[in-house]
Amino acid sequence: MSEFPTPEELFSRPFFFCGIGGSGMQPLAQILKGRGASVGGSDRSFDQGRTPEKFAALEKQGFELHPQDGSGITSKDQILVASAAVEDTVPDAKRAKELGCLRMTRAELNSILFNTSGAGIGIAGTSGKSTVTGMIGWILQATGREPTIMNGAVMKNFVSDERPFASAVVGSQSIYVSEVDESDGSIALYRPAVGVLLNVSLDHKSMEELRQLFGDFLERSRIAAINADDEEALKLLPRAKEVITFGLEQEKAQIGIVPGSIAEGPTRQAALVIDRHDGSEHPLTLAMPGRHNLSNALAAIAGAAAAGVPVEASVKALASFEGLARRFDIVGTSANGVTVIDDFGHNPEKCAATLRTLKAHEGRVIAFFQPHGYGPLRQMGHELAETFARELGPEDITIMCDPVYFGGTVDRSQGTERIIAMIEEAGGLADHVPSREDCGKLIASIAKPGDRIVVMGARDDTLTTFAKDLLAKV
Repeated sequence: MSEFPTPEELFSRPFFFCGIGGSGMQPLAQILKGRGASVGGSDRSFDQGRTPEKFAALEKQGFELHPQDGSGITSKDQILVASAAVEDTVPDAKRAKELGCLRMTRAELNSILFNTSGAGIGIAGTSGKSTVTGMIGWILQATGREPTIMNGAVMKNFVSDERPFASAVVGSQSIYVSEVDESDGSIALYRPAVGVLLNVSLDHKSMEELRQLFGDFLERSRIAAINADDEEALKLLPRAKEVITFGLEQEKAQIGIVPGSIAEGPTRQAALVIDRHDGSEHPLTLAMPGRHNLSNALAAIAGAAAAGVPVEASVKALASFEGLARRFDIVGTSANGVTVIDDFGHNPEKCAATLRTLKAHEGRVIAFFQPHGYGPLRQMGHELAETFARELGPEDITIMCDPVYFGGTVDRSQGTERIIAMIEEAGGLADHVPSREDCGKLIASIAKPGDRIVVMGARDDTLTTFAKDLLAKV
């Protein structure tokens, strides 16, 4: 990190975000602006007229938006923030290179803010990071600690008319809560005071790479909170300096659930949390369904405990946690009883958690899935197919469109049809309809009273609009 300026030097220079509307870019831009920096940016979606309400909100907050044609890069003092996926041929990157601008990735910039805060709380794992980040952020906020929160999803508790897309909270510099990403290896940049490890499972990297990355993360953390229910995460426990364990099933977990105390409903749940440090029990109510969310709540309680928040205070705060946009987000139920759910599920573990939550209650499931790229589909297509075939019943159906593609050079030889064939081979009912619009027409034509339609996918904010349109159609 030595080639980068100090935080003081950074904040004296203007920032330009290439892809400012992205789920990881937007919150970081908001934190920088909240700390007094000059921030502008461009976005391909802005140029294409997609999600206009998001860009209108950014302009209203004082962000200067430019076309993604290089015209916003005017001075060598500007710092270009762009993901590693942004190719040098993109006009903003090309212009920045010509002027000799410093270029940083989102993770490089975020890790500087994280590492130079009073205490960085990093949430790692293949699934559940955004939810647990939101939960820990809300616990700290509710207990008066004024955290800065960097999240990849909109946190409903922090949404206001001024900030309709509240994926960041600009608080004090003493506590910085952030999810940390293993998919690009950038987790290696973070030095946490508290490191939370939720799970270790196949996503963007091989299991060997993941074990190394997560193990190193625990080693760098002053204190770690580890999921004792996850076999792979538990194997990494010896790498941690000091540990608080949590788990639903693991009886030796220090933060756990009293056996037999879980009461589940379609939209909420309750359980008795036990702190095995002192044997105390605390009644938890959670306005989110699904065992995975109960596990997420335990992760947040353990992570907050590692940061000095009493278990009782955390449990009380979670009762008013409203959840995240696009995380089992119930869009609504039509007059004839068809419910539409918007969900971020895009890897095998996330999809399985959502489908299990749906299958815990009566009614057919129509699962629409939009793959978030050709690369991820090649990496985990087989596991995804197995997930849909295993978790859904004979009356349920999976409908997939072609992978989302916003341009760039990528191998598009293997697409959705391969995944559909694998689901059918495994005994599942599935259909490939290339265009998303046609998928919507098909779903509307087959939906009947009592069905639950779940819209799943990542890296595309227009999926929420698609889900809302579906509700109107059914």
